[in-house]
Amino acid sequence: MDKIKRILAVIDPSAQEQQSLSRAIEIASATGAKITAFLSIYDFSYEMTTMLSADEREAMRKAVLSDKEKWLASLAKGADNIEFDTKVVWHNRPFEAIIREVLNDKYDIVIKGTHQHDTLKSVIFTPTDWHLIRKCPTPLLLVKDHKWLEGGAIIAAVNASSDDEQHQALSQRIIKDAKFIAKMAHGDLHLVNAYPATPVNIAIEIPEFNPTQYNETVRDHHITSTHQLGEQFGINQDHLHVEEGLPEDVLPRIAKKLDSELVVIGTVGRTGLSAALMGNTAEHVIDRLDCDVLALKPDGYKSPLDN
Repeated sequence: MDKIKRILAVIDPSAQEQQSLSRAIEIASATGAKITAFLSIYDFSYEMTTMLSADEREAMRKAVLSDKEKWLASLAKGADNIEFDTKVVWHNRPFEAIIREVLNDKYDIVIKGTHQHDTLKSVIFTPTDWHLIRKCPTPLLLVKDHKWLEGGAIIAAVNASSDDEQHQALSQRIIKDAKFIAKMAHGDLHLVNAYPATPVNIAIEIPEFNPTQYNETVRDHHITSTHQLGEQFGINQDHLHVEEGLPEDVLPRIAKKLDSELVVIGTVGRTGLSAALMGNTAEHVIDRLDCDVLALKPDGYKSPLDN
């Protein structure tokens, strides 16, 4: 994502403030990108109106779509000097409508607002959010209602020491995209790498096993790998964070400590049985963050809807 030329901003018809559009305007102002305000609507009662003919029902749908198009166009008033268009579709599954739009008309990023719980200051992710996290092939930016502050922390969450080529490539992409956004938003780039603690059963089953030495070796390996990545991308050493623990514990803790604006994370897009059995670390992390999240898929990822 070294350039952002086309943004798909997903509009929420039930929200008074459109976080996705506000963030899209921020990004378009800095990059010159074109924004498409996208809305997927569906009213089951229109399909069940047996008193009307098929042509009459179609006419009613078109009238609703036209009315929503006008509403979307009115939202563009705050987007001076930004190329802006609108699209409204009739679809009963919003996530599928969004992904179909991405597949049919290539976008560089999809931006969608999330629901923020005012009391706990936590973000509530909807079923549509989760479907997009798992299946959207384009970078997905989930945003809450705030502006990115100049000098704010942008976190790249990496697996620095992985031997898996896909993970290595994804870590490189995460850093590149995080660096691009940090530069665009005048933010401060940080690298976070979590590593696992010593398995307790190993220390029990192997008497001669030295857990302290093992821990030090693992920690040193992760520190070295993270510092190599930091040096490769010109990131200050004091912005490199290597901590023992699960990513779903370490990342939210550091993000809160840094009061981060955004966390960039990789998702493998598991669905079905593999997701149920293996889980998805990224989803556990995302569910515990209260800042914006940019979710990236590995290069070559193909959405299950791409057929």
